[in-house]
Amino acid sequence: MAKPLNLSESDIMTRLLVVDDEANIRAGLRDLLSLKGYHVEEAGSGYEALALLENTTYDLMVLDMRMPGMDGVEVMRRARNMQPDLPIIVLTAHASLESAIAAVKLGAADYLLKPFEVEDLLATVTRALRDHNERLRRQHLLDMMGKALNTLRETEGSTASRSLSPSPTPSPKRFLRVGPITLDRQRRLVTVQDEPTRKAELTEGETDVLVALMNHAEEVLSCSKLVETAMGYEPDEWEAQSMIRPYIFRLRRKIEKTPEKPRLIRTVRGRGYFLSLT
Repeated sequence: MAKPLNLSESDIMTRLLVVDDEANIRAGLRDLLSLKGYHVEEAGSGYEALALLENTTYDLMVLDMRMPGMDGVEVMRRARNMQPDLPIIVLTAHASLESAIAAVKLGAADYLLKPFEVEDLLATVTRALRDHNERLRRQHLLDMMGKALNTLRETEGSTASRSLSPSPTPSPKRFLRVGPITLDRQRRLVTVQDEPTRKAELTEGETDVLVALMNHAEEVLSCSKLVETAMGYEPDEWEAQSMIRPYIFRLRRKIEKTPEKPRLIRTVRGRGYFLSLT
């Protein structure tokens, strides 16, 4: 029996989804990537892929652009709503290069033209996973930095309140209210007075991004400005986009009545996001 090549603990834990309507291509990709040490699952259609994505978290998806029933671009659009951080490598023939370009515009990690070399596929998968892991690492570091800054602010506020200074630095207010949104910063609990009223618990990063939007309501903030305001870090715009978009996606899922048609956290294409009060 063949042994996995270059097998490592990180490879074993990496779960890939291969989506192609041609069984022989799926089998070839599955065998190739499995020999590399990845855990590979298959889907023979867009509908099957979405069903798997709804119940399983994957580290990367390899997606054919031309499939009957639902094409790759539509699969990608829907997959983004389920797993916004999922890296997607699209496969396309020359005749469907236009759809591959559309997929890249939707945020595909890369694309390969059929037929492709085995080495090219493996290199593309490795590169996409490496870039994705680097983004996750940076996001984790920024979350840790945000927590450290919050702890430092709380410590400084506590020290100031005990000092003899006539003008101590006030601690941030526990409750922040803007329009229909009330945020309990201490409990990280957001309440939206709407029909129906919605409540949701937030992560540290989600809280920081929402505070930035609430403090600048009706003002369009670029992704880099949001990162700077929420986390005290100055990234370039591309890096900021990869960091902020998942937060915006999760916040919309938690506070919007219809996340697919957001009314509160609005997008200004090419500029950024703002909290709408109208």
